[in-house]
Formats: sequence, C-alpha cells, structure tokens
Amino acid sequence: MFIEQGLKKENNFGKYLLGSLLIFIASQIGSFPLMIGVIIKSFKDGTQIPTTNDEVLKFFEPNLSLFLLLLMFVFAMAGIFLVVKYLHKQTMKTIITTRKNIDWSRVFFSFILWSTITVATTLITFYSQNSELQWNFNPEKFAVLAVIAILMIPIQTSVEELVFRGYLMQGFGRLSFNKLFPLIMTSSIFGLMHITNPEVSKLGYIVMIYYIGTGFFLGILTLMDEGLELSLGFHAANNLLGALLVTSDWSVFQTYAVFKDVSTPTAGFETVFMPVFIMFPILLFIFSKKYKWTNWKDKLTGKFELVSNFNPQQNDHSEL
Repeated sequence: MFIEQGLKKENNFGKYLLGSLLIFIASQIGSFPLMIGVIIKSFKDGTQIPTTNDEVLKFFEPNLSLFLLLLMFVFAMAGIFLVVKYLHKQTMKTIITTRKNIDWSRVFFSFILWSTITVATTLITFYSQNSELQWNFNPEKFAVLAVIAILMIPIQTSVEELVFRGYLMQGFGRLSFNKLFPLIMTSSIFGLMHITNPEVSKLGYIVMIYYIGTGFFLGILTLMDEGLELSLGFHAANNLLGALLVTSDWSVFQTYAVFKDVSTPTAGFETVFMPVFIMFPILLFIFSKKYKWTNWKDKLTGKFELVSNFNPQQNDHSEL
C-alpha cells in the first residue's frame, strides 16, 4: 500500500512535475557555493573554468570537492520537505513508509549487511594475489573525509531515495494505477541520472546496466517491504563505504580512501553483471526470508485504486 499513500484526488501528476522542478531548483541553489568557488579559483589561478563534471570534481582538493558536491543535497532535502508539506499537504512519513513509525531497525540491518559484504570483498581483493588495490591511507586527510562522508553522504543517498523510490514512485503511480509502471519509470530515470558520471565515459554505456539494475533492486525493495527503510540503509552503505574504502582516478568520488584502485577500468563481469544478477537477487532472498515477504506478483505488478483518505495505520507491518 506504499504507493497508495500519495494517491489522493488532489495530488494530480501536474503537482508532481511542479514539485520535482522545485526540488531541482533547491538543489541548484545548493550548487551555488561550488560554482562560485570554481569561478573564484579560476580567476585567482588564471586557469580556464572547467566545462565538464569530471573537470569540476577534480578542480579542488578532494575533501573540499566532496563537501561542495554534497552540499546541494542538503538544499534538496529542504526542498523535498517543503514540497511534500506545503504542495502536497502530506507528512514526510507518507513518502517513506506505511508503518506507524520509520523502522530504523530495517535501515540499520540493511546498512550493516551491505557494509559487511562490501568490507569483506574489498579485503579479499586487497589480499589476493596480483591485487590492483594499493594502500592509500593518510590518517589526517582520511579523518576529514570521514567527518564529511559520515555527516553528508547519508543525506545525499536519502535525497535520492526520497525522490525516486518515494516521491516519484507515488507520482508515477498517479498516472498508471499499476505498480509496474512506477517501478520501471523510477528505476530507468535513476539509472540514466548517472549517465554523466566519469565511470560511464571510462567503462562505456554497458555500465548503465549496473545503474538501472540498482534502481530496479531498490524499487523492488521498496514495493515488497512497503517502505524505503531497506533501500535507505543499502544506499547509504553503498555510497559511504564507496567513498571511504576505495578511490580511483576515474570514479565519481575522488577521495582520500583507504585503498586506491590502479587497475585499467573495464566493464567486466565483476563490475556490471555480478552485482545485478547475483548479489542483488541474493540480498532480495535474505530480506524476503527475514521479513516474510509474500505475494510478489501483486506487490510488483498489481493494480490499485485512487483513494481520498488513505490511512497507513490500517496497513501497519512494523511487526512481521
């Protein structure tokens, strides 16, 4: 019943288009410090203003770049809150979960599960023969990175989940009244949003299978579990550990991570296909057993009706 929480008669699709525009504008306001910083530094150093995302991300010291990049998501979060409260006249909880309260145990379980897998696979790779991960640890710079990442990356990942798996999932539901359409649309848009990442230019468009596949995985989590908690935990762990553990010259986050990947970038089985077709199904299996998911077909492809007053307490799944 997650999508139904946004299906009020007064919430026409035009409101979601307007709300999406307002959230985007808020995020762009948050990017002003980055743009102003680029202009000032270019003028001061007598260098050309960078014209690509990759050039902008490498223009400043890595910790400063990361902070300025993530600042836009703080503004976007404020935009989401204002749009949901004043444009749609809903609470934030209605785009997060159907439960009476946000189930933080789900968030932490998902976060810890994926963090454990990520750390374990990284260490195995580092200690394996012919590993192309190099020790890159700088205690002073890593400490600054850790503070920035721990405080701000969960905001970034939460914004993406609130927008795609929450706000837009309900918005596209207003168009079709079929759960499959919002799942396809939000997953595809989420994947395409990453098309300007440096990884795409280095690895090729085949890496979009990973980004779109991740969108589908997170969307399935949301629909099957009737809330964003599991996707919030997974996404935060994925990006936070990605920033803290491994960096490379061609990744979207240039950080003072513990390890540096010096391999030649390739879109191989381990990079693209293993996460989407092996790891994500395994995670779905684990979550389905722990939270006793049933009726997959109806939750992922079923229809729903427009409601005037949806009461999430009637569908409380906080105790499974």
